[in-house]
Amino acid sequence: MTNTNRPTVMVTGGAGYIGSHAVLALLDSGWSVVVLDNLVTGFRWAVDARATFVEGAVEDDALVRRVIADHGVGAILHFAGSVVVPESVVDPLKYYRNNTAASRALIESAVAGGVRHFIFSSTAATYGIPRATPIREDAAQVPINPYGSSKLMTEWMLRDVAAAHPINYGALRYFNVAGADPQGRSGQSTAGATHLIKVAAEAVSGQRDHVAVFGSDYATPDGTGVRDYIHVSDLAAAHVACLQYLVDHPTTNLTLNCGYGRGYSVLEVLDAVDRAVGRPIPRKMLPRRAGDPDALVADNGAILATLPWRPQYDDLDRIVADALRWQQHLADMQR
Repeated sequence: MTNTNRPTVMVTGGAGYIGSHAVLALLDSGWSVVVLDNLVTGFRWAVDARATFVEGAVEDDALVRRVIADHGVGAILHFAGSVVVPESVVDPLKYYRNNTAASRALIESAVAGGVRHFIFSSTAATYGIPRATPIREDAAQVPINPYGSSKLMTEWMLRDVAAAHPINYGALRYFNVAGADPQGRSGQSTAGATHLIKVAAEAVSGQRDHVAVFGSDYATPDGTGVRDYIHVSDLAAAHVACLQYLVDHPTTNLTLNCGYGRGYSVLEVLDAVDRAVGRPIPRKMLPRRAGDPDALVADNGAILATLPWRPQYDDLDRIVADALRWQQHLADMQR
């Protein structure tokens, strides 16, 4: 049942991968949700029927302000944007338009509409190549690609806007998001994904003939890059916990890493995939990509100390199993 003491939440990008899981987590926790998505990369079927759906763009000021007014929106979770790092390098203006300029328009509409709470989908890419691992929130932010820069600029906008207006915010910096809803309601569905576990799942389902391993000479135990993989449902739960904190502490802002504080190498992930399917998935060793750090692992002490959030799916084999199950579901849908 919806708690009437809670504000209605508008979720931008709520038809996408992470956004759709956040919608599920909000609805399961009793929040009232309206989803705004232009369906460029999202899917209408990914939006739970309990939510109100509006098709449109976050930079459409008139539409956004009408949705805020019509639905009494008091909080925004902002997931809409472009997320492919290599694409941001070849098409930086797309990322500054979709991530930075569109976010600026949305924040302005939020302020004009009296929205009091704003959670932003940020990224560990704002850190660039870290000087130390695990990475704390106060580490230097020196992004090495337009994707990271476009997200960092939005963090700056929120900081400045919160100092000038009666709105507080949470900037959640994701590490490597993977997996799918344990109940099979949503998962990563966008074609051409670049994330390792999704790529491996596509190799398992026959959509790829191998998995590329970029670099085997990193300063890591097995020479391949190490990343902190967080289950998407744990990440969604972190958003709900953050939102409740912002509502309960209306003058406080949060900037928090979202990760497990434990990294796995590319080869360790692929070994987990092999275990799950009972056969080796072909791997192709390729040169490292420019700008890829040896390791990206979160120091998650701040989120654990601040929010009543505790991971429920902190297990690589579970993350892989859920991703594979969702990939099989997608294949079944296409038959």
